[in-house]
Amino acid sequence: MSGTLIPSDLDKSLQDLEQADWGEPTYDSYLVKTVHRLRRVPLRKFGVEDLRIMIGQKIGLVYLVPLALNELRKCPLAEGDYYPGDLLNMVLRTDPQLWREHPDWRAEVREIGVLALKRLHETPSDNDVVLKGLTEAWSTFESASPST
Repeated sequence: MSGTLIPSDLDKSLQDLEQADWGEPTYDSYLVKTVHRLRRVPLRKFGVEDLRIMIGQKIGLVYLVPLALNELRKCPLAEGDYYPGDLLNMVLRTDPQLWREHPDWRAEVREIGVLALKRLHETPSDNDVVLKGLTEAWSTFESASPST
């Protein structure tokens, strides 16, 4: 897949788009159950937390990273259930192969990351934990050379 979503794709689930039914979860954990459930949800119904979970598990990246970029363009520190910037943190830590295949996405993530880190540096010190986490994720992202 080229990574370009067309409007009708948003009415489909990852299961539909990837043409792969994972069936019912065989392991009883919140994360496994959630991932299996989200594979059946139409993309247009994904929220920031859903994107954070699936991207963090490196599932459906070619479909979900464009949706995450839409959220991050609106708010670089978009927040799922944990803290401001948790979606960006997962995107920065995702599979470096994705950035080699989609250098335009990498460039956009880089711009968003710079903006988010700048905002965190300019805010009061109650964001120290968030800043530390995003700085570590940024380091991971930057060290993953797009050419290797």
